Amino acid sequence: MNRRQFLAAGASVASSGLWDPMKPIHELASAQTVKLKVQKNRYWAWVGIDKNATTAALKEKYAKYHRHGIQAIFLEGGIDEREFDIIRETGMELHSWMWTTNRGDSWIREHHPDWYQVSRTGKSCFDKPPYVDYYRWVSPVIPGVQNYLKERADELAAHPATSGVHLDYVRYPDVILPKALWKKYNLDQTEELPDYDFCYSDHTRKAFKDFCGRDPMEIADPAHDQQWLHFRYDSVTHLVKQLSAVVHHHKKLITAAVFPTPRLARKICRQDWDKWPLDGVCPMTYNSFYNEPVDWIGDCVLENIHAVTFPVYAGLYMPDMGNIADFKHTLELVHHKGGRGVSLFGGVSDAHWEAFEEATAPFRAS
Repeated sequence: MNRRQFLAAGASVASSGLWDPMKPIHELASAQTVKLKVQKNRYWAWVGIDKNATTAALKEKYAKYHRHGIQAIFLEGGIDEREFDIIRETGMELHSWMWTTNRGDSWIREHHPDWYQVSRTGKSCFDKPPYVDYYRWVSPVIPGVQNYLKERADELAAHPATSGVHLDYVRYPDVILPKALWKKYNLDQTEELPDYDFCYSDHTRKAFKDFCGRDPMEIADPAHDQQWLHFRYDSVTHLVKQLSAVVHHHKKLITAAVFPTPRLARKICRQDWDKWPLDGVCPMTYNSFYNEPVDWIGDCVLENIHAVTFPVYAGLYMPDMGNIADFKHTLELVHHKGGRGVSLFGGVSDAHWEAFEEATAPFRAS
């Protein structure tokens, strides 16, 4: 089966326009799934492609990551042959970091403005995105969206330099922001607000009505309607199932950046990630976003490893790890609670690297 035939076969699940919500999620797109194992204890970094950097500067940057113990890079920005080659030359793994349902692609905006999610108040992410301008969310319910994203995942997974595909923004928009951000956006989101509750597009309303005979616009209390909530959870899970099949078809790994715990993820952005067929997960345990101390990161890790069977790597937000002692304590805590490593986002000072090497050394052979 070639790539085009495989993608077409994967699309057949939704060829009638919608998937069957009554069919168990685990049965969908399972034929091509390959069981892969990821090294248990591992250390990652989230990095963006830098087209303006010199080759020498890139070589030094990635050599430094590798020298200090980073084993794999999540690289955001598509395919860049120069940067791919440099990362591979260091001996680190390269995992292409893919924005998923948050897509501002010019092709989509030109050809399919109808793919964009719509709020309960009728605002489309096409021209009125919530919070920030780059929040351009497409609906996972739409077969065209599913096929478009499968093609993007296939391009990344097929590249010989990649070891895997890393999904990000694979969810609905934040119906509730992390509490520390409320002041920034002048919001009180103690309860769900209609402007930030998605998706009420014609496509999704029809899909839900075909499923259960109700129009979500007529639901009196959408924040607590279990059928409507689970419909959206399952729409994302269905999409991830398809993307996983595409990536595993190439015998590559699939991982995801997700919200801190499944419980918080469901509440904040309709993300039911403990149901996904992944090879590893990087929960963004950014404690400052939730007004929590660093010990909260350990609590999240413990909750997460009880929820899933694949490895959990705690995502750490380095701009808020200014205290070296706290950083070292966090690294030790992640491992003692059962995490299999961390992924770093943001700049890392020499003092941080020293603490990183010291704290992770006992766990590298595990």
